[in-house]
Amino acid sequence: MIIPDEAAPAVAAGSVVLWSHEDGELISEIGWMVLPEFQGRGIAKMAVRALLQLACDADRWGLVHAFPATTNGRSNGICRSVGFRLAGQKDVTFAGRVIHTNHWVINPRTNLT
Repeated sequence: MIIPDEAAPAVAAGSVVLWSHEDGELISEIGWMVLPEFQGRGIAKMAVRALLQLACDADRWGLVHAFPATTNGRSNGICRSVGFRLAGQKDVTFAGRVIHTNHWVINPRTNLT
């Protein structure tokens, strides 16, 4: 959970998650969601960077992939600003729909900015 104010721990702004799954091979994927009333404050970027730093410290996740929709400028901007490299585009099925995404990859041990 993304908690924007430690003084109000019951108020969550969204979530950022890192998980492993099969996609032709075992990969680690990161994804995030921020509620509309908290968007535009840099909260997502801070949370993504913090989780990637934890992944680096744990030294167990390897390369981390992200798949924001090509039309999601803010999420693609987060990927760019924290050090992901664009690996291409990919159609991803999410919640029963096919979404055209940018495929971003980062090695948190060497590329986190």
